[in-house]
Amino acid sequence: MQPRQTNRETLLDIRVRTVNIRAMQKLPLSREKAYEMVVARIGVNNLLKHILAVEAGMRQVAEHLGEDVDYWGLTGLIHDLDYNETKEDEPRHTYITEEWLAEYDLPEEMIYAIHAHPGHVPCRSRLDWALYAVDPATGFLVACALMHPDKKLSVIDGGFMLRRFKEKRFAAGATRENIAACSNLGLELDRFLLLVRDGMMTISDQLGL
Repeated sequence: MQPRQTNRETLLDIRVRTVNIRAMQKLPLSREKAYEMVVARIGVNNLLKHILAVEAGMRQVAEHLGEDVDYWGLTGLIHDLDYNETKEDEPRHTYITEEWLAEYDLPEEMIYAIHAHPGHVPCRSRLDWALYAVDPATGFLVACALMHPDKKLSVIDGGFMLRRFKEKRFAAGATRENIAACSNLGLELDRFLLLVRDGMMTISDQLGL
């Protein structure tokens, strides 16, 4: 006999279904237009590579979790849109992005996740936790690849990544606490890092890795 579902669980299920329904709707901002905006605001540089890596990682994690791949990917693509504008003013980071994108009437869940990734608001959904963890994970994985003689993502395995993860001085800017927050997605650290790596490998030519 199945245990009776609590009201809290029922409400949570309804909320998740509502978010998924919104995600499946056609977004008012296309990936092509978003990419044009990112290049215009960020330029063609290492920051663009980071942004594309986050997009690719988000798409891979979304696919694994059965979420909307394009929705999660777009969230990753625009998450640092205002970085050049706000790099000297961290409290404004992501809020300028919200202003710039207001005309597109993007889903509230997407904007919230973007605010959550630098810690301005607490994570409360799988989308939030994913962006929060994927963002630093991409930098960590780039450092792992560059440390290897082949300098390729494809040669980095789970054991190698976990060993480097325990080294506090290695890729110190990739906050371990944030990456480890992948547990809120029901993912073990090694599985999560491999998913992000696999996503990044789909654009390895653009990343030079």
